[in-house]
Amino acid sequence: MDGRRRPERVARVLREIAADVVGVQELDARHGAEHGHDQWELLAELAGYTAIPGPTLLREDAAYGNGILTRLPIVSDARVDLSRTGREPRGAIDATLDFTGARIRVVVTHLGLRRGERREQGLQLLAHLSDCNAAVSVLMGDFNEWLASSAALARVHRLFGEAAGVATFPSLLPLVSLDRIWVRPASALRGLRAHRSATARIASDHLPIVADLALP
Repeated sequence: MDGRRRPERVARVLREIAADVVGVQELDARHGAEHGHDQWELLAELAGYTAIPGPTLLREDAAYGNGILTRLPIVSDARVDLSRTGREPRGAIDATLDFTGARIRVVVTHLGLRRGERREQGLQLLAHLSDCNAAVSVLMGDFNEWLASSAALARVHRLFGEAAGVATFPSLLPLVSLDRIWVRPASALRGLRAHRSATARIASDHLPIVADLALP
């Protein structure tokens, strides 16, 4: 929010939260000796995680997109292409993690800016998740839905159970619940809150949203 790109500040927020699994959006990597960096690996190293990159935009010299940072063992991971013709490429990461023998499925996404685009992307995601047999499933990310009454959110509520909206945007004065977390079964979700530290308010234009789970 101060116009400075400082991944180490984002990593400080991640250390404050100390979550087992983190979903992130709008990370990038650039190749080259002069300005080379990889925010997936940098955040993982600074905050003590293993990174699962989910780039949605790939070029010879750069990549951009979603990520999962985890302290749990990774069983498998896959990318889901949610892109629509003529729009910014979008996608999701679908990872299965191991929690003391229980399989935890985590899907992280960042949906488009247009209502019709999000509707199609949401339907595709829900179809992808419909056959899930993990002990616990988590769907999270920036859904870009400004209205709590939207049909897209209602469809996710029907599959996962309704999860309360938490205001996360803009970070200095959060008014809108753009970022959301759903958990299935809904009984595993024990708490949902925005992380409102002074560093979090300046490190990004979105506050982090944090879910507390009771796992098998």
